[in-house]
Parts: sequence; C-alpha cells; structure tokens
Amino acid sequence: VQLVESGGGLVQPGGSLRLLCTASGFTFSRYRMSWYRQAPGKERELVATVTGAGGSTGYADSVKGRFTISRDNDKSSAYLQMNSLKPEDTAEYYCNARLWPAYDYWGQGTQVTVSS
Repeated sequence: VQLVESGGGLVQPGGSLRLLCTASGFTFSRYRMSWYRQAPGKERELVATVTGAGGSTGYADSVKGRFTISRDNDKSSAYLQMNSLKPEDTAEYYCNARLWPAYDYWGQGTQVTVSS
C-alpha cells in the first residue's frame, strides 16, 4: 500500500496550489479519501474528505469556499485544489485513505507554505 502526495510548495497569499495523492496497493474506489494538515505545534486536522464514489464531500469551516477535494477512481488519485491561500494554511498536508473499520493509510506529506 502506498500513498504519495505531490504539488506542495511556496506560494504567495491569494495564490493557488493543487495537491495530488496517487494511491496503489488497494482498491481505491472503496476507500474514503481525505486531506489532513498539521502546522508546527498544532494537532493534525481534517481539511476535506470525499466518499468512495465521489458523491459526497465535506470541508473544515476554515477552508469552505476556497478548497475543493476531488478524485479520479480510474487513476487511483485524489486532489485538493486550494485557492485564495492564506498564511494560516501553511502546514504539512497529508493524504489519507480509510475503509472503516479496519483500514487506514497515510501518505508521507507535502509541505505547503503561504508567505510573501
């Protein structure tokens, strides 16, 4: 099982980034996919989530209207489009795949830094 994130980087406030999570080693379409983030000195928090079929999404209040989660089951990939980025969005972003109750996989993370 492997989850690999990419797309992070340094961006100015108001800018955009698109994160990619590429999965392998499990039946991707059966898993809920989520993006979490963790800033230095803070707990890891859920940013966005999407069901296996992609029909239902959810977002943290802090990113609603700015971030969009999506998935392509044919490509075993999940995405996080981040617009209107703010300095407080700076964090390590992690991809998560979960099939309740027994299966829970994490990627290694990708750093997003929002700074002028």
